[in-house]
Amino acid sequence: MPAPTAPPLARPAARPAARPRGIRQTMSDLHIWAGLLAGWILYAMFLTGTVSFFRDEISRYMRPELNAAAVPPPAGAAAARIVEGILARTPDTPQLSVTLPSPRDPAASAFWRDPHAAGRGFRTETFDAETGERLSARDTRGGDFFYAFHFNLHYMSPLWGRWIAGLCAMFMLVAIVSGVITHKKIFADFFTFRRGKGQRSWLDAHAALSVLGLPFHFMITWSGLITLMVLYMPWPMQALPTPADRAAMTSEMRFFLPPGKPARELAALASIESLVAQAERRWGAGSVGGVQVAHPGDAQARVAVVRRQSGQIATTPRYLLFDGVSGELLRAKDASGPMATAQGVLYGLHLGRYADPALRWLYFLVSLAGTAMVGSGLVLWTVKRRAGLPDPQKPHFGFRLVERLNIAAIAGLSVAMAAFFWFNRLLPVDLAGRADWEIHGFFIVWALALAAACLRPARRAWIELLAAAAALLALLPVLNACVTDRPLWHSLRNGDGLFAGFDLALLALAALHAHMALRTARHRPAVRPARRVRGAGAAAAAATAAAGAPAAGGGA
Repeated sequence: MPAPTAPPLARPAARPAARPRGIRQTMSDLHIWAGLLAGWILYAMFLTGTVSFFRDEISRYMRPELNAAAVPPPAGAAAARIVEGILARTPDTPQLSVTLPSPRDPAASAFWRDPHAAGRGFRTETFDAETGERLSARDTRGGDFFYAFHFNLHYMSPLWGRWIAGLCAMFMLVAIVSGVITHKKIFADFFTFRRGKGQRSWLDAHAALSVLGLPFHFMITWSGLITLMVLYMPWPMQALPTPADRAAMTSEMRFFLPPGKPARELAALASIESLVAQAERRWGAGSVGGVQVAHPGDAQARVAVVRRQSGQIATTPRYLLFDGVSGELLRAKDASGPMATAQGVLYGLHLGRYADPALRWLYFLVSLAGTAMVGSGLVLWTVKRRAGLPDPQKPHFGFRLVERLNIAAIAGLSVAMAAFFWFNRLLPVDLAGRADWEIHGFFIVWALALAAACLRPARRAWIELLAAAAALLALLPVLNACVTDRPLWHSLRNGDGLFAGFDLALLALAALHAHMALRTARHRPAVRPARRVRGAGAAAAAATAAAGAPAAGGGA
């Protein structure tokens, strides 16, 4: 009888083959990491760029001593008075430039070089367009600070700051394109918002904010890169054979008038008023934006009358160049080449200087939605990943780092920007380096907000910084009423739309921050039953899915 044979060993079941990653999964990873790695700088760039659409209005608010003239003086007479005043003080200046008043900025300003001053000798002052006298207003960068920070990050060298800003803009462009590919139902989800659902609510808010201004966000990011294309792609400029050729290329895109060499022969300067009048006959009344004079009092003097850019999209220069002695028209530049014009149109769309008040507010609101899009994406990253932590109450270092940077970048920046206006009102008017100390105060307060975000529990840090921003913004109109002669009720009674509108906008922003702080304080993360998953701590992960972040369902 044959011996029984052992049954064959059962083969282990083959593991199912891993499904290949599709394009949407790949784009999702790219979207997440591109947005996270540059998100904090992008948020600051978006927010400061958003307020820069009202750059001139911010500068006027921060110089309450300046009053708008009821009827602006003729441009030619104003330019002539200011030029004469500068030449009386600095007769040997090789070059000076006057910016004339505009509907958004009633004061004139001038920029000139003083050969006897220390350093490079450049000086900038504000003038009364009616009298040509210097105006004694507090020293401040005003809205120019936010505008410059938006693309060069201020404390870094302008070259490095612009390189970093451009790199982040490239990340933003990648995040926009990959986000559209990832969210195949992005337009359908635009009409869906599930309130109080934690991660789902944040995702709905992020998608809605993204779709709301998607064409604008793409345009503003792409055009921002184009504005600095010569910095990022300098080879065509470097390929030009001579410095004169490079100067000619620059003058096609930006107003640039090389001073040239003086003749060293004394000659009287032609009438600035008559040259401006000639330009207005060509372009129309109120069309002149500035005057630039090279080598005044010399036989080789040149005067350029520059056309105002407001009202036209393209920022390519338009000007008339005159002989500064005879007044003969030497060149009329009314157009640029097609490539320079295309770049100028994109630059103009990015800046929005051509926009009327209604369109400027639209720029502001859609850009504010873009700021919220970046901020909600940063918070969504922490909300989504907290549920997967072994112990959400003790997250690892990388998670804590992202969470604290989110708090400092989002809530902390609001505190710092509000503090910037407080320093403008509280610093002594005659303080040396006053404008710089306003900016130092901005960064000091932002650094303190970062310290608070690191030292306080995450939830408490969100609440406290949002509440601090709300308090600073709400009390600014009160401070303005105490230290200036333009309180809110006075502005409303006298029809001062700029100061009244600014104070009301501050109160609206204060209410928004107070609402976010209150909803975050009231939010209680939903507790879900633990799922059977491998690894200790799964129950805790499911129970604290949204701890430590503002409540999306509450409007944060």
